[in-house]
This record gives sequence, structure tokens and C-alpha cells, in this order.
Amino acid sequence: MEPKESLALLQEKINYSFKNEKLLFEALSHSSFANENKNYKSNERLEFLGDSVLSIVVSDYIFKHFTHIPEGDLSKLRASLVCESSLFEFAKTIDLGSHIFLGKGEDMNGGRERPSIVSDAFEAVIAAIYLDGGIEAARPYILSFIPKDITPKGSDAFHDYKTILQEVIQRNPEEKIIYNLKDEFGPDHDKHFTVQVMLNQNVIAEGTGRSKKAAEQEAAKEALALMGIKP
Repeated sequence: MEPKESLALLQEKINYSFKNEKLLFEALSHSSFANENKNYKSNERLEFLGDSVLSIVVSDYIFKHFTHIPEGDLSKLRASLVCESSLFEFAKTIDLGSHIFLGKGEDMNGGRERPSIVSDAFEAVIAAIYLDGGIEAARPYILSFIPKDITPKGSDAFHDYKTILQEVIQRNPEEKIIYNLKDEFGPDHDKHFTVQVMLNQNVIAEGTGRSKKAAEQEAAKEALALMGIKP
């Protein structure tokens, strides 16, 4: 499928017409494609922004719809909705993978079915819509994927180790944790990331995963294990 045709078809699927189609093109451009085509940007910066837009829209929605549950349960519910596996499932409903621009090697190695690539593109599309039409354009797009029958109990299947670790650390207000990307390695079609979790600038654990988010979760999980805490 030609790029122009692919962009037009995706806009029909998401029920949003871009004023600036270059934003959508960038949102769908994986780093492997950008590396092979030096005139194009990858979607990594848009993915960063889309993650934040997604978080605020989902947070606002569950805050207003679940008025009697505590902050901890809200955090777990949000985490279950914005985690990589959930975004991958949302993206599959619009066959987003078929619209992503990949390098030849990544395409041949099944990149269109790789959860980390597809979920990142999903967030990048959110950012593209936000930049093109504002938060009021991004909001209905995001909420169209949220199941109507979600419940706080539905979050139990996903272990959000980052939130659990944050809750533990917050018991001591002077303590602060941050996540630092230590390394990324491997070819574009098999990229891995190593992330350190730091407590007051001291490294307490590391984690490796196929995406930065997965690596952060692994680092938090390892930190909890070192503290003797089993979620």
C-alpha cells in the first residue's frame, strides 16, 4: 500500500482528518525506517508526548467515573489501561501495525506484530492528533478505546511495580526515585533497553526489556524484591 493511501485509510479508521498529515506520517515512522531514510524523523519524540497526553486523559476519565476509590486503586487502574499490552490490544482494533513505516529488516522480522513498536506508534498517533487538533481532538480518540465496563478490579491482572515502589518510597517524604536509561542495544528489529532505578541518586536496581516501559517495570520489580516486598 502506498504511503498516501495508507494515511488516508488510517484517518478513516480513527475518524479524524489531519490538517497537517506530516504529523501522522512522523507518528507512524519507526526508528528503523528513519535510519534508512535520512530525510525523515522517527516517532520517538511524538511517543514521548503521546504518553503524557494519554496519561492525563485517562487520569481525568477514571477520576471522574470512580469517585469513591482511593488514589492507590486509581493508579493501578490507570496503569492497567496505559500499559504496553493494553495499548497493543487497542492498536490491533484499528490494525495499526499495517500502517507503520518500518525499515526492511524490521518489517521482515515481524515488527508489525511487536507490542513495543505498535504500542509506541499508538502513543505517537495520540501526540499527532493532539498537536494537530488539541486536547479536545485527542480526548475522544483515546476514550474510544477505553472499555465501557472497566472496574478497579480489572486492574489486578497487571502488576504495576512502578506504582507499588512509588507508594513504598512515599512513606518517607524526603526520599525520591527516578528512572535512568542506562543502555540500549541490539539491532532495530530486536532492540533492548536497560534502565536503572535510583533512590536519592543512588542506583538500587536495574531492569532490561524490549521497551523502555518494560525495562522500568523490571527495574522496579527488582527493587521491590531487594526490599523483600512481593506484590
